[in-house]
Amino acid sequence: MYTGSKHDSHHGRTGLLQDGKDRHEWREVRGEHEEEGKRGGRKSVLKKGEPLSAQSRLLLAVSGFFAAGNALSGTFVNVYLWKAKQDFTLIGWFTLIHHLTMALTFWVSGKWVKEHNKMNCLRAGVAVSALFYLIVLWFGESAAEYFVLLGVTQGLAAGFFWLAFNVVYFEVTDPDSRDRFNGWVGLIGSGVGMIAPWLSGMLIVRMGAVSGYRFIFTLSLVVFVVGVIVSFFLKKRKTTGTYEWMLTWRCLRQKDTAWRTVSAALVAQGCREGVFGFMIALLVYVHTGNEMKLGNFALISSAVSLVFFMLAGRLLKPRFRRMAMLIGVVMLVLIILPFFWKVSFTTLLIFGIGAAIFYPLYSIPMTTIVFDLIGKEEESAKLREEYIVMRELALNAGRLLGTAVFIAVISFASSPAVMNWLLLGIGSSPLAAYYFMRKAHAA
Repeated sequence: MYTGSKHDSHHGRTGLLQDGKDRHEWREVRGEHEEEGKRGGRKSVLKKGEPLSAQSRLLLAVSGFFAAGNALSGTFVNVYLWKAKQDFTLIGWFTLIHHLTMALTFWVSGKWVKEHNKMNCLRAGVAVSALFYLIVLWFGESAAEYFVLLGVTQGLAAGFFWLAFNVVYFEVTDPDSRDRFNGWVGLIGSGVGMIAPWLSGMLIVRMGAVSGYRFIFTLSLVVFVVGVIVSFFLKKRKTTGTYEWMLTWRCLRQKDTAWRTVSAALVAQGCREGVFGFMIALLVYVHTGNEMKLGNFALISSAVSLVFFMLAGRLLKPRFRRMAMLIGVVMLVLIILPFFWKVSFTTLLIFGIGAAIFYPLYSIPMTTIVFDLIGKEEESAKLREEYIVMRELALNAGRLLGTAVFIAVISFASSPAVMNWLLLGIGSSPLAAYYFMRKAHAA
């Protein structure tokens, strides 16, 4: 989608390719695919239709454990806090602190991933996730009073994990396998998102609130510990270069780079994620008062999501990305409209199924396009850690913006009509994401 050197954020900088060293590093990035291919009898980078590499499959396994641990309890953490305070604003502040900490963690940990051991950063993310649930178990029913500590801990966990995961993901995939890998990530996430919340809801209802919540939080802790153990089978990856702290700022200052427009698209993408990531599940509980209903909602919507992530991962080709994104973003806005008729379990389920069908058309191209842009030029591939940090900073800026707007509006009015218009406004941000991505393509 992005071609030409004028789109590279460092176009015109001097000294980056002053000798053969940098070109060697670029070949080293591409050579990692070839090295893994040779072990399986292949002599080149992964071709279309070939199985994912062993390291790719291991990375999928670790991300699966991370997703499973969060799916078991993550859906119910906000419900747990809501039951203690019944305050949308508190949930908003908890989410805001989470995203702010995650953004800062991405930026600071970039040096760790770039210059030291990125696999330890990945393991730290899974380990701190286990610590988060240990803290929840320690505070018990008074956990809502420590929402700042909980938000910081969860933000650290997400920042460590997703920074390292995205860097390793870039290194173990190539443009031919990237859509397929993203499809598998979505497929696994949908699979565990289908079973785990349903199981958690059933356990909470059958065991009683206190025992049920303690059990699922403990189960999440165990899953994260297993994830750490599995991560040690991922090989230590090479590190090259020195971390450039201010690359994001330099990119945004340049007018002739695609990264400015792409960053605006990522901010728009994050705006919706920041609010819808916690609000829809919370609305299901608020309108049903039953954890089992929330589990059923997750079961149905994730089952649909599993099918459509699988289809999108297999069928979505680069030439269809722009049209797929347009269909996806338009439908993601339209499925909010039933809320203006009535907010109930039925309309929320309509939304959940609709999002499960159309979100893959939007999210897979958004992810793949950005990573293809990183790998397009020698300079940007060499600075992959910094560009991934920039991607995550843009996403989290959007999440912070969306959550801040949510807090500001809810602090003054929280009537059903205000909530519906708020969700429609924030939920329309994918239209802006599509606009900016298309503008970047035309530049």
